[in-house]
Amino acid sequence: MTAVQHPTVWLTGLSGAGKTTVAQALAQALKAQGRAVAMLDGDQLRHGLNRDLGFTPEDRHENIRRTAEVARLMNEAGLIVIAAFISPYRADRAMAAAIVGAEQFIEVHISTPVAACEARDPKGLYAKARAGQIAQFTGVSAPYEAPLSPALNLDTQVLALEESVERLCRLLQQRL
Repeated sequence: MTAVQHPTVWLTGLSGAGKTTVAQALAQALKAQGRAVAMLDGDQLRHGLNRDLGFTPEDRHENIRRTAEVARLMNEAGLIVIAAFISPYRADRAMAAAIVGAEQFIEVHISTPVAACEARDPKGLYAKARAGQIAQFTGVSAPYEAPLSPALNLDTQVLALEESVERLCRLLQQRL
C-alpha cells in the first residue's frame, strides 16, 4: 500500500446512517492533528453546486461525478477530503474512485441497518417515503448497493461515535 498525502475518505450508507455526524467528527479530529481537511456533504452540495439535480439514477450519477471532481481538485490543493454521500450505486462509487484516483480514494461503508436508520429518521424522510410522498428513496423504493470490499465498515448502531472516529484515524494513519 502506497502512502497517500491527500486522500478522499468516501463515507457511503443509507440516509440516517450517521455519515455526516461521523464526517464532522473525523474532520474535527484531523484538524486537531494539524491536518488540512475539507468536508463535502450530500445535502450541502445539493443546495449549491448540484441544486439542479434530482434523484433519478442519472442525476445521482452526475451528483457523484461532480462531487468526485471537486474532491480531486481539493486533494490536489493539499486537502484531505471527507465526502459523506449516500452514493447508492457501486458503479458510481467506482467512477468516483477513478476520478479521484484509486490510491487516494478510501471507501468507508457506514453499514447501519435500514431499520436503525428508519428508527432515527432525523429528517422524517423514511416516513414520507413510506407514505409515498418521496419517490426513489434509497432503502425504501430505490436500491442501495453496499460496497463489496470497503476499506472499513462502521455500524453506528453498534459503535459509539468516538470509536468510529478512532477506527477511521487508525486507518488514515496507515495510509498517510
